[in-house]
Amino acid sequence: MLTALWNDFINKNEQSHLFVPMVASVLKQVRLIEIKEGGVLLACPNQGSRIYVLGKILLIERLFSEHVGKKTKIKTIIQPAPSKKTKENPPLLSFQPTTEDVVTRSGLSQKYQMDNFAVSPTNQVAYAAAQAVIERPGTAYNPLFIHGGVGVGKTHLAQAVARSIINTNPEKKIFFCPGDQFTNELIDSIRGKTTERFRKKYRHLSLLIVDDVQFIAGKVGIQEEFFHTFNSVVSAGGQVILTSDRPPQEIKNLEDRLRSRFGGGLVLDIQPPDFELRCAIVLIKAKEKSIAIDIEAAKLIAERVVDARSLEGALISVYAKIIGKQEVVDSAAVDLYFSQQIDRGVAKKGPSEVVRTICSFYNIKPSQIRGPVREEKIARARQVAMYVMRKILKINLSEIAFLLKRKDHTTIIHGVNKIQGLTISNPIFKQEVDRIIQSITSST
Repeated sequence: MLTALWNDFINKNEQSHLFVPMVASVLKQVRLIEIKEGGVLLACPNQGSRIYVLGKILLIERLFSEHVGKKTKIKTIIQPAPSKKTKENPPLLSFQPTTEDVVTRSGLSQKYQMDNFAVSPTNQVAYAAAQAVIERPGTAYNPLFIHGGVGVGKTHLAQAVARSIINTNPEKKIFFCPGDQFTNELIDSIRGKTTERFRKKYRHLSLLIVDDVQFIAGKVGIQEEFFHTFNSVVSAGGQVILTSDRPPQEIKNLEDRLRSRFGGGLVLDIQPPDFELRCAIVLIKAKEKSIAIDIEAAKLIAERVVDARSLEGALISVYAKIIGKQEVVDSAAVDLYFSQQIDRGVAKKGPSEVVRTICSFYNIKPSQIRGPVREEKIARARQVAMYVMRKILKINLSEIAFLLKRKDHTTIIHGVNKIQGLTISNPIFKQEVDRIIQSITSST
């Protein structure tokens, strides 16, 4: 009875995203040997499996409690399974790691693959370079340095390279590491006097990916360690891939020797996704999530949402609105969703968020939009801010003048009227303003 209950629990949760294959593999070696009021006792075959179970104990307790219908505490002991003939000790963890195990162990996400990376003119050079690295790691472009703004696909592409290499050769030592994680691990290793273990982990890799490498800048000890880590990996024939929000020459407080190393391979940028790419991303995400959507609806989402990371959220939100009402996401559903988003979201947004969003869109600084400069791009962004604050946030004219450091309300009236007229006469500009408004309200 106990064995059947335990096996049923494992089988039920084996396909859950919470149960990575390694969890199920280890738990299949564990036996449920006792049930008491409010608690169970598990027998682990060896110390290795017990340590692993203890590391996942909160997750296992929660899922088992749900399985039996009441809160249950779990205790563990080491007790090898009965064996009639063999006297050999069981292996520490007797399972063969799957590709998914290797991916997880390497710090990678299961969802990032080359197959679901959408390509357009904004990223096709980076995509081609990534393919070359997959075919000839360590020799094609080393390092491969990819830079660009938030949500343009840097992390996806870097991890997809690693996933492709793992699919070909799972024995390769690969690790994906955010820049702040490298920093924190090094600090912990110094504090715990385990720097040799840290160096063994990082200096003998076949592929090292550091995401947002700009975070190591300005930290002398961190840069020193990373310099030697970089050299060790490359000199041994390993590949290094780095991502950043800016090119090496623009990273402040980065040591010259690191700047030189970073620029010694291939440095390229990924531009913000154009309309065609955003549309492709919507369609890819819909396919992944088995959401039926017509092409016109996908185009509408791509028009309204500029940030690539928000596309998936918008798609899911629209789909959630139509469940039980219709089978396919169409243009009407998208229009209704975004109109409701604006109505609900605007009240929660403040002027500072409007200014930040508009400055990001036009690639200028908030100080410029509030300053005296009348350069065309800055003046246009300033007037768009006036228009959004007045028409969408309903702020009075005098307050807008104060917020944007203008002389009086007549300047604001002129700016609002100017933008309103352009949205009527220029359909392309109207789409631009609509995208800005959607960006301001889409996070609510």
